[in-house]
Amino acid sequence: MAGAFARPRSSGPLAIWVVSDGRTGIENQALGLAEAVQRLTPADITIKHIRWRPLFDRWPSALKTRAMLDPASDPLDAAQPDLWPDVWIATGRATLPLSTRIKERSGGRTFVVQTQDPRWANTRYDMIVAPAHDGLSGDNVFEITGSPHRITPQRIAGAAPAFAERIVPLPHPRVAVLIGGKSKAFDLPPDHAADLADRIAAAVKASGGSLMLTFSRRTPDAAKAAMTARLSDLPGWIWDGTGDNPLFAFLHHADHILVTEDSANMAAEAASTGKPVHVLPMVPLKSGGKFARLHDDLQSRGATRAFDGTLDAWTYEPLAETDRAARAVLEAMSTRATA
Repeated sequence: MAGAFARPRSSGPLAIWVVSDGRTGIENQALGLAEAVQRLTPADITIKHIRWRPLFDRWPSALKTRAMLDPASDPLDAAQPDLWPDVWIATGRATLPLSTRIKERSGGRTFVVQTQDPRWANTRYDMIVAPAHDGLSGDNVFEITGSPHRITPQRIAGAAPAFAERIVPLPHPRVAVLIGGKSKAFDLPPDHAADLADRIAAAVKASGGSLMLTFSRRTPDAAKAAMTARLSDLPGWIWDGTGDNPLFAFLHHADHILVTEDSANMAAEAASTGKPVHVLPMVPLKSGGKFARLHDDLQSRGATRAFDGTLDAWTYEPLAETDRAARAVLEAMSTRATA
């Protein structure tokens, strides 16, 4: 991370570009980290979307040139060095060809942060903020539990009033259920989904509480139908995907959070609330690996437990890994500025 940092932070708010292909789950990693930096120091955030022409999208990163960018991409040129950002925070494969070249194009001005494991040219970024369960190592690697995200107590509290009329009357304990879906490592066939639903229903009924459930875009339709059929008679709300997303309000009002084991992001985000996080089993398509490492990490922190059919409560220190990564970014920038 050695080298001169062209613009001292004292000269004004940091200029941060958040760069991704625009998919919400990908963008939120970079945006969450940028917002965490902004909470620590004055900063202006600009969102940029990278898209490649369809013919070149799957080409290796090393072969891509700016001429292959889709015209729908946001402008990424700056006529003068002072117009380049102080910090470039990028996520996803689409950003790699530009992330590795931005320092040269900015005349050394820009501090380049890549989230996730780039799996290509890893030494060419000033910092990689990577999930610890990926097992990445290197002098420029900063490991965190899970991935950067946008969930903070303030953000979920701010989202709650818009849904209060529907949620506040629900009886306690309120149980937020976050259902994922089919992936390379896990599946959610209808029979397994039905069994999960029966176990969730039994726990909610035994507690006298209520249900707040949301499905992901990856949840198979058959699994949705099976779970909805078995849970729809409970007090609560099964969000059907129409209207504004109540996820943050669910997290704010929940007494317990149940999350399927297939999503590293969902589990780590839920653990940032400090509320009991019960992990729901999926049908594994392969054993061990990074998901097992993540869940071992979360359990060791006291944040999660395997769902055993009950709604026992416990406490732990909420995860604040995105804030920790943001501090590391600013410290690395400061070190480079004085090197």
